[in-house]
Amino acid sequence: MNAEIIAVGSELLLGQINNTNARFISSQLTELGIHIYNHTVVGDNPRRLLQAIEIAESRADIIIFSGGLGPTKDDLTKETIAQHLNVNLVQNDQAMASIQHFFDVRNRVMTDNNKKQALVLDGATVLTNRHGMAPGMFYETDKHFYMLLPGPPSELEPMFQFEAKPLLASIVSDGEQIVSQVLHFYGIGESALEVEVSDLLDLTNPTVAPLASDGEVMLRITAQAESEIRARELIEPIQQEILQRVGKHFYGINDDSLSSKLVEMLIDNKLTIAAAESLTAGRFMATLADIPGVGEALQGGVVVYNEEMKIKQLDISRELLEEYTVVSSQCAEAMALSAREKFDADIGVGLTGAAGPDAHDGSPAGTVWIGIAIKDTVHTYKLQLSAQRNTNRLLAVKACQNFIIQLLSEQGYSKLKNS
Repeated sequence: MNAEIIAVGSELLLGQINNTNARFISSQLTELGIHIYNHTVVGDNPRRLLQAIEIAESRADIIIFSGGLGPTKDDLTKETIAQHLNVNLVQNDQAMASIQHFFDVRNRVMTDNNKKQALVLDGATVLTNRHGMAPGMFYETDKHFYMLLPGPPSELEPMFQFEAKPLLASIVSDGEQIVSQVLHFYGIGESALEVEVSDLLDLTNPTVAPLASDGEVMLRITAQAESEIRARELIEPIQQEILQRVGKHFYGINDDSLSSKLVEMLIDNKLTIAAAESLTAGRFMATLADIPGVGEALQGGVVVYNEEMKIKQLDISRELLEEYTVVSSQCAEAMALSAREKFDADIGVGLTGAAGPDAHDGSPAGTVWIGIAIKDTVHTYKLQLSAQRNTNRLLAVKACQNFIIQLLSEQGYSKLKNS
């Protein structure tokens, strides 16, 4: 089966928000073996939405809508679809009770226009919204399936995972199970990875598909079989073959991240860490703080964005900075050592550089120095990045996390799970 995603909202066309929903839904549909050939974005205009629906019906079996289910006058998705399908809108009592509860617990009065959100297509399967008010819908005709989802990602993503995805799986799998495993790699580019596994990309069951993210790449292995156990049996030899070829770049599976794997490794080895950050301005520590349980490992840190703060907060000598500049291996090393000492940590990290778009202290934009002090050793690394400012900052954080993971492994600390 194939699907088309129609995102509704003038704010998308105007560039006021990113269409992250389409990316999320596409990744989920791919796991189900549903092909996505087209994404459409249409403004809050019923005539143009009708045109988009008619075009989608000519080329897709499943049409998934995001947005336009709210209480305002420009939220016209379900009204337009109801008109197109000649279906009535009826109040769903469960949705109405959920909306009323939303206002009651906040001690707010519900306005009449919010009742509009409880209207659903007559005969549709209603998808519960556990994180907002507007319910989703799944409607079937002789020729097509229509799925209506709310626009906010915080509402759409859990609704899709827990309500919509099982429904779609039931209509495409013929009772079979579809299982996916995502392998994460760092330190190898997308094209280089694809060359290494090019023959595996032609497999049909399981399938192997490359994916890319900022600074890292992934391979998704998807198998379909009569049971989950059998699907995983099909995935296993392909996964092992991939790891034999490019395993030195592998660091985790599925929802793993460099942050989560580093935190896991620190906790497992009872190690603590602290950071002094300049160009990343706390981003290194913030990504670690996203991981539950990090309090066992993260001691603290300091953001020292200018030269004076490096001197005052980290006791780095002015002479060192005058001789080598703040964008140097010497500065990164001094920052790492000071962070380790001041926060009584096993590992100290220093991040400094020129994020861009301009050069800094004679170093071109994208120059990054990373210092890592582990026990009695200090290691420094230089990156020369070429992305935009904030992407450079993110890539610096990921590189730093990867360097720490590799150093710990080389120094005999327990290796990562799944590797």
